[in-house]
Amino acid sequence: MTPTLVRQHSSHARATPHVDLRARARDWSEIQERMLVPLYEAVYERLDVGGGTRMLGLGCGSGLALLMAASRGAAVTGVDSRSPELLDLARRRLLSGTSEAPGTGGAGSTRVRADAPRIVEGSPGDAADPTAPAFTLVTAFEPTGCLAGDSGQLGELLARATPLAARGAAVVLAGWGPPERCATTSVLRVAAELTDPMRGTGGWRPALRDDLEEVAQRAGLRPDGSGRVACPFGYADTDSALRGLLSTGLFDAAVAATDREQVDKELTEALHPHQRPDGTVWMPNVFRYLIARVP
Repeated sequence: MTPTLVRQHSSHARATPHVDLRARARDWSEIQERMLVPLYEAVYERLDVGGGTRMLGLGCGSGLALLMAASRGAAVTGVDSRSPELLDLARRRLLSGTSEAPGTGGAGSTRVRADAPRIVEGSPGDAADPTAPAFTLVTAFEPTGCLAGDSGQLGELLARATPLAARGAAVVLAGWGPPERCATTSVLRVAAELTDPMRGTGGWRPALRDDLEEVAQRAGLRPDGSGRVACPFGYADTDSALRGLLSTGLFDAAVAATDREQVDKELTEALHPHQRPDGTVWMPNVFRYLIARVP
């Protein structure tokens, strides 16, 4: 989703030949990541994210969701273990200009703000700070249910993250909406078709209705509401669409099973029905989110 789909860097990313990981991270942050902005905004509005919020972002990637929460006054911590290239971009976004507290002397001052954003490479446990209050919000915005086995991986992350959250803290999970309401489904099917018979090793699958609820239940969380948000995928042209979609990592298994040229060809054909007369590509989608609470 990231989701946008988005699995920014699956385990296939580093096994796929000829992947420029820095270029992929740039494509993700400049093209694809913004597709989920309506989802972030809807969640933050519903939960009234602001100055009293301490947020832990799981799978934070290049940090756009963190940046949006921080702009509302939240104290944010992002954690991810999959892509140093994306975390470098997140640090540039979030940490530039935050090393000095306001009014602490300007040049030469090195006092760090207590609420400065934190970007942590590793697992949620690495984000623990015994001197800081517990988190009041945990987010997992990367859409769950689009890769075989990803719900299990998310469950493991939540098991490590929820002990860092306060009792009653909100935990937000995200996923694709019904396939019939997501135009991008027809494009994502290319990943499944090209990876057969490899689908059991991380290939794409359609989202199921209760994916999010099942993850929350296994993690021992209490459901407390849900919603749907329109998140259209819009691109300037077919080349931008290809770069954005490939940056998710969802097509890595397809590239490994065939080759990049074949994947580009199949994707271009799948995108053709969504191309407008002016050359832009537009695919309406609906995403779901589930709000659960730490017992």
